[in-house]
Amino acid sequence: MGDSKSSFHPALTVTNIKHNIPIVLELQNSQYSTWAELFKIHPRSYKVLDHIIPLPKEKAKVPVTDEEKDAWSTLDAVVISWIYSTISNDLLLTIIEPDATAMEAWERLRDLFQDNQNSRALTLEQEFSTMKMEDFPNVSAYCQHLKSLSDQLRGVAAPVDNNRLVLQLVSGLTEAYKGVGTLIRQSNPLPLFSQARSMLTLEEAGLAKQAATGSATAMVVQSRDNADDGQDSAGGSRGRTK
Repeated sequence: MGDSKSSFHPALTVTNIKHNIPIVLELQNSQYSTWAELFKIHPRSYKVLDHIIPLPKEKAKVPVTDEEKDAWSTLDAVVISWIYSTISNDLLLTIIEPDATAMEAWERLRDLFQDNQNSRALTLEQEFSTMKMEDFPNVSAYCQHLKSLSDQLRGVAAPVDNNRLVLQLVSGLTEAYKGVGTLIRQSNPLPLFSQARSMLTLEEAGLAKQAATGSATAMVVQSRDNADDGQDSAGGSRGRTK
């Protein structure tokens, strides 16, 4: 339980929890494990973690006096407001109950996501295994989504190891990246995902520079051709005048 002097409790200084937890938990995005880990950091740092995760019996302190009960109620309202502020409206309407405690709301969220764990794992696995770079605007977006799916699979007890993550990354590359993809795939051992992503990012920058250089050269050639055509036309006109 938090300090009975609630007016001085550090949790009361938090004005916008969204500044600290950038993820909005949604029923469809399966980011529960990531959201939960990020969320727990803040109750722990503000000394109210026991409002969502019970302490061992020997350490638990039950509020007795009216002052302690009021302090506990105030802090619990703070924590449950953090929860409600970092989940989607649909999810909020699914779990909200009158006079619920923060721990009750936390447990309802946990049960909601863990009860559907197998079906979520299957859906995520299918998306992970069929991802293609051509569906994304650039290397960074492709890699970020692949890593996000990997994190979500870990959250539903279907973890993806580094080797599989890197091989899936390579298998979904477009034709322009096949060369660096082969280099990554033939490495022994395979590079870390972060290293493979860096290699692809460098390749992307090189391809962009090459394309820019090619465009500039084509413009110069076109300009010269236009100039030559102009000179030929002028010469022909003078010839006909004579």
